[in-house]
Amino acid sequence: MRAIFHCVLATVLVLLCAGTPRAAEVMILGVWHMDGPGRDLHNLASDDVLLPKRQRELADIAEALARFGPTKVVVESPAAGDAATKVEKYSRYLDGELAQSRNEVVQIGFRLANLMRLPDVWGIDVEGTLPYEAVQRFARRKGSPYREHLDALNASVERLLDGLTRVLKSGTLADALRYLNDAARIERYAAFYAGMQQFADAAAQPGPDLVASWQARNAEICARLASVVRSRDRVVVVFGFGHAYELRRCVREARWQLVEASEYLPK
Repeated sequence: MRAIFHCVLATVLVLLCAGTPRAAEVMILGVWHMDGPGRDLHNLASDDVLLPKRQRELADIAEALARFGPTKVVVESPAAGDAATKVEKYSRYLDGELAQSRNEVVQIGFRLANLMRLPDVWGIDVEGTLPYEAVQRFARRKGSPYREHLDALNASVERLLDGLTRVLKSGTLADALRYLNDAARIERYAAFYAGMQQFADAAAQPGPDLVASWQARNAEICARLASVVRSRDRVVVVFGFGHAYELRRCVREARWQLVEASEYLPK
């Protein structure tokens, strides 16, 4: 009787496991803006990714990421409405009609999707405001220790960018991406926004306002990512490094499996 019970129990467990959808696997690849648009609070002056050496490195990166077997590629491109949007430029890229571009959406996102023969690339970006000037005014008005605290926060980001610059000068683009996508470094960068909470008093809260604006934008981005991810998907998200912490949190809270980019990037 006991043997029959165990046999039935084992059969039930097998059926339950077979009927349980496998969680999506999502890789967050934090990148710098390779075309250098200068739209961020802190910007990097990188070399030209269209140089033959860098093009070979980008091809190596795409081939390495392809080993993950992505079924979808998602990029920092505007979403229309409340859901992820197919990036129209990708079809022109496939047809060879897209003008040469240094943008990481093209150089990494489109390149990888084309290598995987994917029909579409998805955009999930949402415009947002970052009221940093109000924090600066508050720090100047209040003086010490707020000015020193703001200087220290900015210096921490500049040190990260200086490190990235050094890697780019002596190493490959894959080295630079592994530098940026180090989990501990992503955590340290997030401290910049956490530190903004201190810029507040009874009359004004510019720091918390900035954090709220930043988190609201990232929540909108997360919602659009969720609109395109399905169970059993393997998704590569190519997005500005500044969003990496929030995107990784999005993956965890959605109960998808977070895949570390460094496990696939060339060494």
